[in-house]
Amino acid sequence: MKTIFYIIQKEFKQIFRNKSMLPIIFIMPLFQLIILANAATFDIKNIKFAYIDNDHSSTSRALIDKFRASNYFNVITDFSSEKQGSAAMLKGDVDVLLEIPVQFERAIQKEKYANLGITINAIDGAAAGLENVYVTQIIQRFNTHLKTDLQIASNSSIKPLNIVSIPLFWYNKTLNYKTFMVPGILVLLVTMITLFLSGMNIVREKEIGTLEQINVTPINKSQFIIGKLFPFWVIGLGLLTVGLLIAKLVFNVPMVGSFLLMYFYTSIYLLVVLGIGLFISNFTDTQQQAMFISWFFMVIFILMSGLFTPIESMPEWAQIITEFNPIKYFVEVMRMVMLKGSGFIDILPQLAKTLLYALVMNGLAVWSYKKIS
Repeated sequence: MKTIFYIIQKEFKQIFRNKSMLPIIFIMPLFQLIILANAATFDIKNIKFAYIDNDHSSTSRALIDKFRASNYFNVITDFSSEKQGSAAMLKGDVDVLLEIPVQFERAIQKEKYANLGITINAIDGAAAGLENVYVTQIIQRFNTHLKTDLQIASNSSIKPLNIVSIPLFWYNKTLNYKTFMVPGILVLLVTMITLFLSGMNIVREKEIGTLEQINVTPINKSQFIIGKLFPFWVIGLGLLTVGLLIAKLVFNVPMVGSFLLMYFYTSIYLLVVLGIGLFISNFTDTQQQAMFISWFFMVIFILMSGLFTPIESMPEWAQIITEFNPIKYFVEVMRMVMLKGSGFIDILPQLAKTLLYALVMNGLAVWSYKKIS
């Protein structure tokens, strides 16, 4: 035990003496969490909106005013012809173009039916889909109010029946996308920092030649691995603490679950990450190689974790692969505990899989580590 303590002490001194490593540990996560949480959002605002009003009636103006009042659309200009609007969209000056036909108001009053032309720039398919939803919602609300006004105008004795739905949003009452994204980005940062540092630190021993010196000492394999990886386990928990503080103080993310449960799961999850880092370092000779291989796996883990893309929308074969993705379970647990207040029983399936993952990866890492004495 005393030998492990001396190795841990040596590792902490070595980490804090490395001036290039300190910004990676303490500064980079803070900036990344603040920047990514604001940038990684599927909410679309300031949509460049333009219109062609061929009717110039009170009804057409009322419809345009609905778009002006929306928080999502920025009504920039109007065009006199479809050709001008198409040219502006081609230049990228317009995202959504609304064309109101001639006699729009008359068609509604006489025939109770009218067409609208909506043109959306769909280079970004995901953004175009959301823009279409926003446009449809505004037109539907406008249509509902218009029907009510027409019924009242046609027969004042008939009172239109309005059905009002009152939605109840659980776990994210304000529908703030940061509430959904911050726990996932926090998982991402804890994983990246601990994986990169653990892998690169061991490979660094190979590069400077100290690993061979350690291998010929009486220190056994388990003592060396525990002493080598324990500091990064502590750093990972420290990153989680800083991330939770930022999530609460900067983004006001609700934390209704148990902090003890979050730290307990994270402590087991970090064993998975450190095991992967050690396993990678055993087959690499330089820090660059360790970085590239770690980043290769990180990209796959991130894209298939459900952080940015719902797992349910993936092909079946991809959903099967996600079962071997440790980040997926960490993201699920953080959101469940932080936002839903889930307990130990609720996260037990993810915890069991993560624990099994930790045993397998660390077993492979220890087995593949060759100590020559």
